[in-house]
Amino acid sequence: MRALAAWGVLIVLSAMLFGLLEWADLPAAMLIGTMVAGIVVGVRGGKISVSPLAFGAAQSMVGCLIAASLTPAILPVFMAEWHLFVLSILATVAASSALGWMISRWKVLPGTVGVWGSAPGAATAMVLMAGAFGADQRLVAFMQYLRVIMVSVGAALVARLWVDTGDVALPDPVWFPPLDPHGFGLTLGVAVAGTVIGWIVRLPSPHFLGPLVLGSIAHLAFGLELQIPHWLMMLSFAVVGWAIGLQFRSETLRHAARALPQVVLSILALMVFCGAIAFVLAHEMGIDPLTAYLATSPGGMDTVAIIAAATHSVDVSFVMTMQALRFVFVLVMGPSIARAVARLVKT
Repeated sequence: MRALAAWGVLIVLSAMLFGLLEWADLPAAMLIGTMVAGIVVGVRGGKISVSPLAFGAAQSMVGCLIAASLTPAILPVFMAEWHLFVLSILATVAASSALGWMISRWKVLPGTVGVWGSAPGAATAMVLMAGAFGADQRLVAFMQYLRVIMVSVGAALVARLWVDTGDVALPDPVWFPPLDPHGFGLTLGVAVAGTVIGWIVRLPSPHFLGPLVLGSIAHLAFGLELQIPHWLMMLSFAVVGWAIGLQFRSETLRHAARALPQVVLSILALMVFCGAIAFVLAHEMGIDPLTAYLATSPGGMDTVAIIAAATHSVDVSFVMTMQALRFVFVLVMGPSIARAVARLVKT
């Protein structure tokens, strides 16, 4: 397959899959759609790849996006019931780490893929950082995005069975909003400066972590607003999806297919474990059961936010505080935990 034809097939197939996933209301439609399109083209012999410069720029935008999504509003809710949040988050991370250890120990997937792929949140961040620590990004992405889909669908089904959530959905995004010169300029500056600082201090995945750290400081400590327009966010997701998907080859796909039953079981086990935590919170602490379930749902934060907002009985602040704190914990501690579990796998 010639390069020009391969790029044409990739773009058309990506657009079709994105439209289909958006129509089905599945989370991370652009990221998953472009990754699947990349897998198809890569496995079918398309000899194309995303340039390192484009992949690095896309990672820096994802870092800025995550930094902009963090908010100090969770602090008062956390302080009121900090022990519930801490215990729930630690229990979830411990369970996911144990599942990752078993997947790696039993060689369901090669190397430390199981450890990185089992992290209960921050899917894109875990995929980007896994490559910097020597894990196979393709298979980590396979595990992470399968979990995102299963958890999101599970949360939607539980909420639908519990109460009628109606037809509430997020408003249609504005693809080309007016650009704020200060916010957009700050975003570009954070992306470039963060990447440079990341390289200087030798951060793993400097394109991603450098802008994330610098953007978080600018946003949380100094109250500066980053602007990432929707078109740039979607383009960045597309580049990340293509960069990962185009690396797939037939043998990688066979690995993923062979491991699919075990990976699905591990995700279901984590969902059941988190459901048990929700049961304890509801039974022992008097928290609304649906609030507890959505708060402890291991990932799918965007979908959980929509469901929580659509259900009047749910304590949205509790749900989003739990989700955001676990996201930040996994983001900050994920690499250290993954390395520690990986060492246990090798012993």
